[in-house]
Amino acid sequence: MTRVRVHNFSISLDGYGAGPRQTREEPLGVGGEALHDWFVQTRAFQRINGKTGGTTGADDDMAARFGEGVGAFIMGRNMFGPIRGAWPDDAWRGWWGKNPPYHVPVFVLTHHPRSPIEMEGGTVFHFVTDGPREALRRATEAAAGKDVQIGGGVATIRQYLGAGLIDELHVAIAPRLLGSGEHLLHGLDLPALGYECTTHTPTAAATHVVLTRS
Repeated sequence: MTRVRVHNFSISLDGYGAGPRQTREEPLGVGGEALHDWFVQTRAFQRINGKTGGTTGADDDMAARFGEGVGAFIMGRNMFGPIRGAWPDDAWRGWWGKNPPYHVPVFVLTHHPRSPIEMEGGTVFHFVTDGPREALRRATEAAAGKDVQIGGGVATIRQYLGAGLIDELHVAIAPRLLGSGEHLLHGLDLPALGYECTTHTPTAAATHVVLTRS
C-alpha cells in the first residue's frame, strides 16, 4: 500500500526549515544550508552524489532511507528553483544538474503550466497546476504501489500535513538557530491531526524525530 512520506527534512532548533531570502546563491535561504550539515557528511549522501567516503552511524542510517521504496516525489515550485511567476523560458531545469538524484517521476506544484522535463537517470519533472491533491493523485498513480515522498519545501509539507495526508514525517533537528524564515509546524495541531512521535534518535549532528499518523 502506498504511503506518503517526508524524509531527511532538516529544521533548526527554533523550527525553521529554510532561512529568509532564497536566491540562486542561497537556495535554502540565509543560513538554511547549514541545517543539512548532518546529511552532507554521511556516506549515503556521498553515494547519492556518485562519490565515496562519508561518515557512518545513526545519521547515515537515516540518510540512507532517501528514496527507499519511493516510486514518485512531490515538491513545491520554490524547491524546484528560484524563478517566480510565469516561466520566462525553458532554461531552468532544477538545481541538480543533468542527472537529479530522484530517478522517478517528480511532480512540481505550480500555478504556471510547463511541459514535462525528461532528465538523465529516469527523473521526469511534471508540473501540476491543479493543487496538492491532484499532484498526490498523479504521484500515487505513477508510484504504482510504492511510496510517495514529499520532498519540500516548507509550504508544501505544511499543506499536506494540515490536510492529514502525510503518513510519516522524519525531521532532522539541527543544533542551530535561524531566528526567521519558513517555520515548519507553527499553527499545526499535530496531535489533533493524529500524529505521534514513534522514533527519537539523538546524534552529535542532529536529533532525528519520526512522526507517524495513526
